[in-house]
Amino acid sequence: MGIGIFFIGLCVGSFLNVCIHRIPRGLSVNDPKRSFCPSCKKQLPAWQNIPVITWLSQLGKCRNCQAPIAVRYLLVEILTGALYFVCWKFFPMGGAILAIIFLTVLVVVSFIDAEHQVIPINWTSVTAVIAVGAAFFTTGLLSFLEPAKGIQDAVIGWIAGFGSLWAVVLLGKMAFGKKKHSFDVSLAWSVVEGHGDDPQVQFMLDGEPNSWDELFYRDSDEMLVRGHSFKVDGKCVAGKELVLKKTFFTIGEESWEIEKLKSLEGKADEVVIPREAMGSGDPHLLGMIGAFLGWEAVLFTIFASSIYAIIAAIVARVGFGKPLPYGPFLALGALTWLFGGWKLWSLYFEALQVGM
Repeated sequence: MGIGIFFIGLCVGSFLNVCIHRIPRGLSVNDPKRSFCPSCKKQLPAWQNIPVITWLSQLGKCRNCQAPIAVRYLLVEILTGALYFVCWKFFPMGGAILAIIFLTVLVVVSFIDAEHQVIPINWTSVTAVIAVGAAFFTTGLLSFLEPAKGIQDAVIGWIAGFGSLWAVVLLGKMAFGKKKHSFDVSLAWSVVEGHGDDPQVQFMLDGEPNSWDELFYRDSDEMLVRGHSFKVDGKCVAGKELVLKKTFFTIGEESWEIEKLKSLEGKADEVVIPREAMGSGDPHLLGMIGAFLGWEAVLFTIFASSIYAIIAAIVARVGFGKPLPYGPFLALGALTWLFGGWKLWSLYFEALQVGM
């Protein structure tokens, strides 16, 4: 039975690769129904879409255009299969099913966040509801609790997870909400609709894209551009400062709506940008983790994920101000708790009690 679950995991992992590629690009996971090569767009027949075997037999390349296929496709399939197998061996049937649902979403969220620095909130929200709903019928992953307390702990876990990181988002906005960049030489900037695979509006500064949703998380967020040579829809507009907001921008006393804009560009001597201490998807992810694992797992996950993130930042040499997606580290912290971290937690507090 365990081998069968492993192969089911491989097949699900193949579908998760479709989700990871399409969801952040705004594409349907059902249309087209067949997988396709990201480079040549050719749809793949079933015999070219066998988990693991296809990637290995084609040496990580598209059979049609020979473009490289990211190793991520292989890793997701193997990882999903391995997680399904371990869940089936580690938990009783009810807990195993919930663990499989939980870890399936963690895999999707982690790889999307790692690549695009965005977390699909609808996935984490729906899965959190599943966790709370399941607590009415089984303690599931909270098997060490009484059934009635399992419901209570699932709700409290969601509140603790979501609330703790939501506070970080709001307080981070207050403490670190703006960052000033000054340039010795004026840099070209523009507002464009989409960049590469990202369909969102982008603020381009010296060729570097900055996603609109990340810059303007709240309606009150604003970006100040000091410079010259401002052009709105190809026409020069006099002014030394331009103020950008989520839905409109101003130069002096004049105002324009973003959605009616054809083009906007200029030269920048200084840019003051809003910034986030944390993305808005992370609280929803930790809320889902809390709903499945309880409030104690939330505390452990915050601590463990912080350690993992620090190690990753040191190894990857991520400098000050460089974005580091936090979702994969939250997922890793939750995974640590699920497969034995809770024992370390219990031992730690038992040692504290003995010390007292």
